[in-house]
Amino acid sequence: MAVFGYEMDEHRASSSRRRRSLYHNLGGGRFADIIFWKNKKESGTILAVFTLIWFLFEVVEYPFITFICQILLLSIFIFLIWSYIGSSQLIQSKPPSINDLRISESTWRFLFNKINWFIIKLYDISSGKDFRLLFLAVVSLWILSVVGNYFSSLTLLYIVFVGLETIPMLYEQYEEELTYAASKSGRDMKKLLNKFNSKVINKIPKAQAKTRRTM
Repeated sequence: MAVFGYEMDEHRASSSRRRRSLYHNLGGGRFADIIFWKNKKESGTILAVFTLIWFLFEVVEYPFITFICQILLLSIFIFLIWSYIGSSQLIQSKPPSINDLRISESTWRFLFNKINWFIIKLYDISSGKDFRLLFLAVVSLWILSVVGNYFSSLTLLYIVFVGLETIPMLYEQYEEELTYAASKSGRDMKKLLNKFNSKVINKIPKAQAKTRRTM
């Protein structure tokens, strides 16, 4: 019990450093704030919108082209009525201007930077500098390709998005317990492999020993 308490204290002492590193590894900006639910209203709204889109296209099987056209028609009518009411001064709020509807250059720059980061990271993994990371990427992509045979693309993207919005938050809340359990499992597995090597693998006759005996 004393050893368990000492190890848990060590994990708690370094938990804040690991949490900060995980937050900053995700960019530490608006994306990380959404993933870690720093702004619960914005994160909940995005999750609700993705859930609604998944429900319409996968459960209700709503046609995509029809959905886009109806959204555009609804937007046209909203802006038309808003412009008419705003010009007649019946309400105080005015419709947005053209400059308000433009996507800023910083947003495009952020998207292109993320795409460039992904391409560079993919090339770096493919170069084979880190064999462990290369093996992990290959296995992950293979598993994803197998899972993709049983789910539609939209359902798979929705599952990935829900995982991104839930797993980091749950990890942040239960980081000490999960880290301790993972490290303990790793130590137990290492002991088991060492015992297996000493009792089984090391007792297998070597090929060189057999050749020496025959000579």
